[in-house]
Amino acid sequence: MALLERGAYGFWLGELVGGLALTLRYMFKRKVTLNYPYEKGPISARFRGEHALRRYPNGEERCIACKLCEAICPAQAITIEAEPRGDGSRRTTRYDIDMTKCIYCGFCQEACPVDAIVEGPNFEFATETREEMYYNKEKLLGNGDRWESEIAQNLELDAPYR
Repeated sequence: MALLERGAYGFWLGELVGGLALTLRYMFKRKVTLNYPYEKGPISARFRGEHALRRYPNGEERCIACKLCEAICPAQAITIEAEPRGDGSRRTTRYDIDMTKCIYCGFCQEACPVDAIVEGPNFEFATETREEMYYNKEKLLGNGDRWESEIAQNLELDAPYR
């Protein structure tokens, strides 16, 4: 009897009919493919993308040159030089990140006491040369200015878990 059933299944092309039924079932479901450059999927609030230096609402940079991020970076990708200002506070004169060394671990962001250095939501920063992956203070501050609203929102969403 089993031989007869197997022969009938093969004769009526059971696998083919099952495959066609599966195709028809998925043909009428909602599509999951995104048209990437124009449609972007959701990103977690904890996503670690391109680095940015933030400013206070009055426009002053947040970094107080404590050098904790430089000390904790396992890849030694961060270089900081600082000088005291006229009012006695310290600010950075040089803040460089070698993004070719960076492993996007987020330790720099966790170590910063004033949330000056953050890893923002930008994941589209491909370059054509290595030299473009060496970020200086101006580029990092520009990233912070460009992404400030998203960064502030992500930090607010992540605040209960810190």
